[in-house]
Amino acid sequence: MRTFSTSDLQEFCKQVLVNAGMNLEDALVASDSIVKANLEGVDSHGISRLPIYVRRFRDGRININPNVQLVQKTASVLLADGDNGLGHVVSHRAIVKGIEMAKQSGMCAIGVKNSNHFGTAAYFCQLASEQNLACIAFTNSPPGIAPWGGKNAFFGTNPIAFGFPTGNDQPVIIDLSTSIVARGKIILAAKQGQSIPDGWAIDENGEPTNDPKEALKGSVLPLGGAKGSALALAVEILTGILSGAAFGPHVHNLYDDNETKPANVGHFFILMDIEKFMHLPVFFASIENLLQEMKDVPLAPGNNEIRYPGERRKREREKRLSEGISLSSSVEDELINIGKDFHVLFPEPISLEKIQ
Repeated sequence: MRTFSTSDLQEFCKQVLVNAGMNLEDALVASDSIVKANLEGVDSHGISRLPIYVRRFRDGRININPNVQLVQKTASVLLADGDNGLGHVVSHRAIVKGIEMAKQSGMCAIGVKNSNHFGTAAYFCQLASEQNLACIAFTNSPPGIAPWGGKNAFFGTNPIAFGFPTGNDQPVIIDLSTSIVARGKIILAAKQGQSIPDGWAIDENGEPTNDPKEALKGSVLPLGGAKGSALALAVEILTGILSGAAFGPHVHNLYDDNETKPANVGHFFILMDIEKFMHLPVFFASIENLLQEMKDVPLAPGNNEIRYPGERRKREREKRLSEGISLSSSVEDELINIGKDFHVLFPEPISLEKIQ
């Protein structure tokens, strides 16, 4: 594995998207979201996804410059039709409008249809937190989880994320899939030729497997057994039914080369303006007390601290900003090739001397 600077990877990503035909404003949003995933240690949702996005632009399965329609139904309900655009771009436009509405009415619920994979749900919670809004974000995805008791994938891994501002540069960010692990981690393991741990997935026959390729043919296991399956269903209702998008097995897979139809992924966001509930200083003082009292709980054996969700992201971000982002040789080779296709030179790795 070799290591690259964040700014170099963002510039490469942006330039590939622009040269592929994306307008500059959207390319800046997409490259920021994509590389930020790597920066925060969520490599499965980062720049390794760029080649598949570009392939789908080329074959027409994703609209590189969508005409996103934002329809304000009431003071606090916004519906978005993504026109089959990249999920990062579609969701960013919807969130920006939703933040504006929430600051007026106190809350905003956003349903998004005709979208695609949007990267990490945390990214949109962070955008809201920067404006002192709380956010809950949901998305569905192609079938990856069997309903509890079944052996065939039906639900997506259907992430749920929460974001709460704290008055400093580290909001509380809770981002989890309703599967025991994000399917993107299995995709990345397959790409890198690695095995996956016990308990992550079953193959197409319903048997446990450590082979990521067999897991991708089968099903990821739900988080917490039947509870995770129930949460996946709830997300499917919000993002697929209420938003007007596809649901369950009708969400098409970006990675299926034999598929021709748009994915029609659905997203759902709930934004809450903290100031409409209480004075910001009171909220920030209360949440600081809550987090500190939680961190002061006596430690269980083998642990040296209690962290709140979002702290790991911040530490990883600071580390990778300083030391760079490591990419496997297989991911690097894919990026080099996609760069050649669009006349963009892939950056040189950071030298050991520079890191030291």
